[in-house]
Amino acid sequence: MRLGLFGGTFDPIHLGHLILAESCREAMALDLVWFVVAGQPPHKQREGRTPVSDRLEMVRIAIAGNPAFEVSEIEARSPGPHYTYRTLEEVARSRPGDELFFLIGGDSLADLPTWREPGRVMSLATVVAVGRPGTAEPPANATREILDAHPDARPIARVDAPLVEVSSRDLRRRVAEGRSIRYLVPRGVEAYIEAHRLYRPAP
Repeated sequence: MRLGLFGGTFDPIHLGHLILAESCREAMALDLVWFVVAGQPPHKQREGRTPVSDRLEMVRIAIAGNPAFEVSEIEARSPGPHYTYRTLEEVARSRPGDELFFLIGGDSLADLPTWREPGRVMSLATVVAVGRPGTAEPPANATREILDAHPDARPIARVDAPLVEVSSRDLRRRVAEGRSIRYLVPRGVEAYIEAHRLYRPAP
């Protein structure tokens, strides 16, 4: 099986996430895409993060009806911080017959050389990057050094996709300000945020 892993806090998940995942699924002929909801990402130590149970449920709502999309709790239910290479090692051990792909946006691609064990990441999975306007790519020499130092590392695959200028941070701010997020998130996610009063200032 060709399995794609798409990690993030998804706080909240939005249409940009879904477009990225579907574009990579189609371009790379993936059989399945896991949305790996992070519990405690090492690069995001923000206080007051939405509880993981809410973020998992919003992802479930967002991907309902797409049989190629699944939610993974591999990181959400275990102590953090989590590192991509460790998650990939665990998946590779549990699914030895699968070919792994790790899906990222262009903003994350630029930071790839600074990740913990980037060569291990690129050896365990094909990194699939979707570009975003105005984002930088990692220096060519940095990527070449990773490939030279790790003979099993795979070149980065790049995928074109419709680009939607939306971010979870902006969505949280919009909700806090009482502004609309309609058409930026699936309607079910919008309803969940409303019903549970997420991202609103404390009374």
